Amino acid sequence: MSAITLNDTEFSTGDLWVFGYGSLMWRPGFDFIERVPARLIGEHRALCVYSFVHRGTPEKPGLVLGLDRGGACRGIAFRIAEKHSAATIAYLREREQVTSVYREVKRSVWLENEARERVSALVYVVDRGHTQYAGRLSLTEQLRHVLQGHGQSGVNRDYVLATVKAIEAEGFRDSQLHRLAAMLHNQHPIHPSSAEDAASPGAHGSAIGHPPRRL
Repeated sequence: MSAITLNDTEFSTGDLWVFGYGSLMWRPGFDFIERVPARLIGEHRALCVYSFVHRGTPEKPGLVLGLDRGGACRGIAFRIAEKHSAATIAYLREREQVTSVYREVKRSVWLENEARERVSALVYVVDRGHTQYAGRLSLTEQLRHVLQGHGQSGVNRDYVLATVKAIEAEGFRDSQLHRLAAMLHNQHPIHPSSAEDAASPGAHGSAIGHPPRRL
């Protein structure tokens, strides 16, 4: 499948904003001149992407984050100087679209600073029609994939725990990810209650947020 990217005409002149909700929060990989807590409305963070490269293989898929429909997501907005915009976009496409499971889009995000301004940011959201779209998995299913996942970028468990640590550093929680992290810390499967498995899509980010992460 070919990567879904924006046309050059869809990028305005001036500095570029990028919204990170997963591994970009703790390992952006590009130069930026400002880093601001931000909120995106209409999509939520979820472990909804099977990882075939960075945190797993086709034979033993890992599980990584994507932005899926509904709810809201707290993350980080990075401002990149205009002179570095093209290089940053190229880097993100190589990182996020290695298997084309993410769509490159622009979304409005609200900066959580004194100005409380709204900016248009580059975001990578999950392609629901892609074979790697996992949909809504139970915590038991998430745990199984994360425990088995190991790919080019390392162990899947480390990816999840690093993201939870980054979320906590920003002063909020993600209910689903934190429950999964507790299960990973226990180092053996804990069968979640039906209430946990039945958490609504909004609950994935109602803590509130959602990846890139890497695939």
